[in-house]
Amino acid sequence: MDFIDYYKVLGVDKNASADDIKKAYRKLARKHHPDLNPNDDKAHKLFQQINEANEVLSDPEKRKKYDQYGKDWQHADQFEQARRAQGSSGQGFGGGNPFGGAGGNPFGGAGGEWSYSGEGGDEGFSDFFSNLFGQSGKSSRGGRKTQFRGQDIEASMELPLSAAYRTHQQTFSVNGKNIRITIPAGIEDEQKIKLGGHGGPGVNGGPNGDLYITFHVVNDTPYQRIGNDLHRKIEIDLYTALLGGDTTVETMDGKVKLKVAPGTQPGTKVRLKGKGFPVYKQEGQFGDFFVEYQVKLPTQLSPEQIELVKKLASL
Repeated sequence: MDFIDYYKVLGVDKNASADDIKKAYRKLARKHHPDLNPNDDKAHKLFQQINEANEVLSDPEKRKKYDQYGKDWQHADQFEQARRAQGSSGQGFGGGNPFGGAGGNPFGGAGGEWSYSGEGGDEGFSDFFSNLFGQSGKSSRGGRKTQFRGQDIEASMELPLSAAYRTHQQTFSVNGKNIRITIPAGIEDEQKIKLGGHGGPGVNGGPNGDLYITFHVVNDTPYQRIGNDLHRKIEIDLYTALLGGDTTVETMDGKVKLKVAPGTQPGTKVRLKGKGFPVYKQEGQFGDFFVEYQVKLPTQLSPEQIELVKKLASL
């Protein structure tokens, strides 16, 4: 798999703060979002890389592993397990280091930790993992290769609120592999779902890791979502508020005609039962839709209208 420098993808340096990474991610994600570049395959691929970079660099533990192990960071835990296993069987990385060197450093030198340079300097670890898990991954007791579960992968996906309203399928790429998933209607912002077995590959026949997707729901509608309810403000003119009448409101399920009662006050709310957002994984269940009336006052009154208002005020 080709190495991707996550720092370069986000346009930040290795000393960037968590806030710098967050700002860079949001700016780039908006710019390269597939909805804004529907026919641009390059933008789509870059968007996936931006998400992947953010998932790693925004997590302190993953970022630490990435800084130390480079493109092999997902195997960091397996490396530590193997090192402990070999150490417990008398084959530690000290004086009996099968890769040469002294003082516990598997790549030579006098101890200390190898650090990832970000400029293709992680070839040693790649070779080391290949030897450790591919050729030298045998147990000292049974002669069988030690199995390790694959690394879990965290990914994120931006989803417009209008798309979250309906169950639909979507394809995205993780580590160069396209995955097609069904997104149930009603999914919430920051909700995470698990796809078992779609994470990193197992080592020596071990099980694959899992894939966790966090959804970032972006509001692209005139509605405000609160739980499963939707809220919207609409304007009615002064005369309709005073005398009553009809008005129409656009919901996510189509237009609805409303009766406005005479003497309706600004800020009055009307509930439309079952016209809100779908309830996650509960087919046919919806929240409510709340309409708040805002009274629009007339401007540039004619002399006749002014006189009528004065008469009304005198009463």
